[in-house]
Amino acid sequence: MFLNQFTCLLRYNINWNYGLLPQTWEDPSFANHEVDGAFGDNDPVDVVEIGDSRGKIGQILKVKPLGALAMIDEGELDWKIVAISLDDPRASLVNDVDDVEKHFPGTLTAIRDWFRDYKIPDGKPANKFGLGNKAANKDYALQVITEANESWAKLVKRSTPSGELSLV
Repeated sequence: MFLNQFTCLLRYNINWNYGLLPQTWEDPSFANHEVDGAFGDNDPVDVVEIGDSRGKIGQILKVKPLGALAMIDEGELDWKIVAISLDDPRASLVNDVDDVEKHFPGTLTAIRDWFRDYKIPDGKPANKFGLGNKAANKDYALQVITEANESWAKLVKRSTPSGELSLV
């Protein structure tokens, strides 16, 4: 299982590495009652890596999850796991969402604000966030990852409908 690794997808107009956790899937048939009943976005779980090194597209990094933001994008739940690369010099200093504020002040707010507003220039509405607009702690993030991994396992075993996804 690769739940502590993510693939770096892009780094454009964003101050962090952004990618996904392999072997995860946000099930669009599952309504999360803790997040306004929003359904999964039919994608892998996203990761925002806050460390100092700039990742390369396609690079695989081992990360430590620290928290989770419950972004609601056009009605769909699109988890953002906040993490730090295990190779980052400050990785040993941060172990949970409270440590992020202590050692990376303002980062959680900046991440939330960036993802809230990034579609506005395209004429789309601002995204919203569940869980009281706050980042959930590490334990909650690990629960999100575990549930998304279980959803992925059901998907690849074809014990849950794939909808528009191609599993070929």
